[in-house]
Amino acid sequence: MLLAIPFPAISPEIFSVDIGTFTFALRWYALGYLAGIAIGWWIIARAIAKPALWRGDAPMTRPQLEDLATWAIVGIVLGGRLGYVLFYDPAYFIENPLDILKVWTGGMSFHGGFLGIIAITWLFARKHGIAVAKLADLMAIAAPIGIGLVRVTNFINAELWGRPTTAPWGVIFPGDAAQTCPAWDAALGACARHPSQLYEAILEGLVLAAILLTLAFRRGWLKRPGMLTGLFFLGYGLARFTVEFFRQADAQFITFDNPLGHVIQFGNWGLTMGQTLTLPMIAIGIVTLVWAAQRTPRTSAP
Repeated sequence: MLLAIPFPAISPEIFSVDIGTFTFALRWYALGYLAGIAIGWWIIARAIAKPALWRGDAPMTRPQLEDLATWAIVGIVLGGRLGYVLFYDPAYFIENPLDILKVWTGGMSFHGGFLGIIAITWLFARKHGIAVAKLADLMAIAAPIGIGLVRVTNFINAELWGRPTTAPWGVIFPGDAAQTCPAWDAALGACARHPSQLYEAILEGLVLAAILLTLAFRRGWLKRPGMLTGLFFLGYGLARFTVEFFRQADAQFITFDNPLGHVIQFGNWGLTMGQTLTLPMIAIGIVTLVWAAQRTPRTSAP
């Protein structure tokens, strides 16, 4: 008999309230985004309040940070939704354009949200006369915790699950995950899958956050503009590329002849959409690290 972990009975909704014919529901997914933005704001506030972390003055003031939070929310939501529409299911949304506005039905792309953050970082820096590299470094150290929290909520929602596995930590997800996966053991009734959401939460969230925050607050990397940004690009890219080997491809990329959802095929192996979109991040991370290393001398924090 195969060993597997039953999916925990956690409702995607924290609570719901009926107001006449309208139902308001607070979902873990939304709370993950809100908590991530709040924690990111706190991390940046700590960083700009410590002059010793910077070469010269901190790049922004507390009032500017409060303004930045609003910009970040717009960039994440707008970029994430448009990224999903363009990268993952453009044909459907061309036929159903009004569904683009239905964010509450699900469908957010990390890469799209990331492009949205890049755009608002550049625009905000230009508007307030802030060095783009310094502001990007602040965004880099603030992002991983939020990414990790959202990945945990993906697990709670039983979405973005992994590929079938016989590992003892495999999880028997409900719904489509069980229906689209052939049973390997009659006693289980459904196959187990990798909890790839938790793999991402650990690598893209916990591990990446620990590395970036240590370098920022203990090793003086905020004095070398661009270094933390480059490391974030590279670290996230490598983490996501690795987890994609265990993550089930999106349904629209899976066919009978292409069960793993490869977008780019190289002989007997290929790249998923997640890996394809991640390759530019890895390249940008390496180039940014080299550029930043050549611009400023190495300085350690006291």
